[in-house]
Amino acid sequence: EKTLMTAPAIEMRGITKRFPGVVANQDVDLKIEKGEIHALLGENGAGKSTLMNVLCGLYKPNEGEICIDGKVVDLNSPSDAIAAGVGMVHQHFMLVSSQTVAENVFLGYHRAGFVLSPSQMATEVRKFGEQYGLTIDATAKIWQLSVGEQQRVEIIKVLSRGAQILILDEPTAVLTPQESESLFQTLRQMAASGKT
Repeated sequence: EKTLMTAPAIEMRGITKRFPGVVANQDVDLKIEKGEIHALLGENGAGKSTLMNVLCGLYKPNEGEICIDGKVVDLNSPSDAIAAGVGMVHQHFMLVSSQTVAENVFLGYHRAGFVLSPSQMATEVRKFGEQYGLTIDATAKIWQLSVGEQQRVEIIKVLSRGAQILILDEPTAVLTPQESESLFQTLRQMAASGKT
């Protein structure tokens, strides 16, 4: 009996990224299957963040190609990446501290005919949080949250935009050991649901 092979979630082939006077990535290949969790390890300056910034559309590679679910994609911006199902949670969060969790999740979220009241936004955020074990008070202001809770907001924000592939840049660097363990449980739950 034949087994139908599915395409990997991500395949980066021959990625080279140069900056003036520096080759940050040279002929890098990376293949990750659906539902897998990978960690890129290396010294400072090894090119890990550059490679992930190529994958999330912040940088355009000088050479190479990116395939998502078996299709070659052209990621010219983070918007292109999220449309292709790739979202990134940066080490330095991009949240507006004076706004609520729900407002931050939906900030910049554009969809034709898409208008939600504050209570509807809070309900949507709670739904995403419960689905992935990311409990958070959707009505709290960002400045009231711990660093771990702020990271949950960033993850919910990426998930709410349809990301199937999540990139987390040094996700445990700012977390307590308990918050790190909670994050690992969340990541395992997301991987079990088919996210990468």
